[in-house]
Amino acid sequence: MTSTQQADYVTTVDGVLLITVATAAHGTSMDFAGINVGTAALRALGAEVGAVLLRGTGSNFCAGGDVRGFAAAQDRSAHIHGLATDLHEFVRALDATTVPVLAAVQGWAAGAGMSLVCLADIAVGGPGTKLRPAYPGIALSPDGGMSWTLPRLVGAGRARDILLTDAVLDADEALRLGILSKLVADEKVADETLRLARTFAAGPHSTYASIKSLLRQSDSTTLSDQLDRERESIAAAANTPAGREGVNAFAEKRKPDYTGLA
Repeated sequence: MTSTQQADYVTTVDGVLLITVATAAHGTSMDFAGINVGTAALRALGAEVGAVLLRGTGSNFCAGGDVRGFAAAQDRSAHIHGLATDLHEFVRALDATTVPVLAAVQGWAAGAGMSLVCLADIAVGGPGTKLRPAYPGIALSPDGGMSWTLPRLVGAGRARDILLTDAVLDADEALRLGILSKLVADEKVADETLRLARTFAAGPHSTYASIKSLLRQSDSTTLSDQLDRERESIAAAANTPAGREGVNAFAEKRKPDYTGLA
C-alpha cells in the first residue's frame, strides 16, 4: 500500500489520529486495509497525538464483517481466523493507547463494528444510530472483544440478553446503557466527534493517561489499593509540566495552555 493509499485510512488533524475502519467501497463492512494501517499507526503513536478517532466514511460507522467474503472463502475457518487475528491486534493496540479514543457512530454499528464502539472512551451517535451484535444471525460467536467489553459496560445479565437475542439497540437505549456517550443530530455526528477529539488533543495528555490507567486498574483491585494508586498518581501529576500549568492557570485566573506539555 502506497503512502497516499495509507492516508485514505489514517491521517492526523490538529493532534487527532483519524482511523477509517469502514468505507462505502466495501459496503460499509469492516475494511481491513484501514484496520491494519490503523494498528501500525497506533503502535507508532507519537507525543503529538492527543486523541484517536474511529470513523466510517460511508452511511454507517461499520456494518460488521464482510459476510459475502466469508461465504466465498475456500476455507472459511482459516479466512475468519486470519481476519480475527488482524482485528484483535488492532483492538490490543487501541486498548494500549494512553490518549482518549472516540468513535463517530453514524448509522449502523453491527458485529465487529459494535465491538469497536464498545472499546471507545467516548462514542457519539445520532437519532439514526443503531447497534446490533449480529453474530447469532449468521451462527458465529463474538469477536473484537465484545464478550469482554459489553458486560463491563452494561452488566453481565444485560450483556447476555443483548448477545443471545441479537438485540437491536436504538440510539436512546444505547445512550441509556452507556454504550453511546452522547447524541447529536445525525448530520453532526462526524463534526461533533472531531470537535471533542480536538478538545482532548489540546488538553493535558498526562491527565488523560492517568485517568485511563486508573480506570483500567480499578477492574481488578481493592478500594484500598486503588486509593494508594490515586494518591501516588495525583502527587506525581502535580510536578508534571501540565500539572504545574493547570494549577498556575487556575490560580492566575487564566485559560491553561497545554501546548507541548506532558
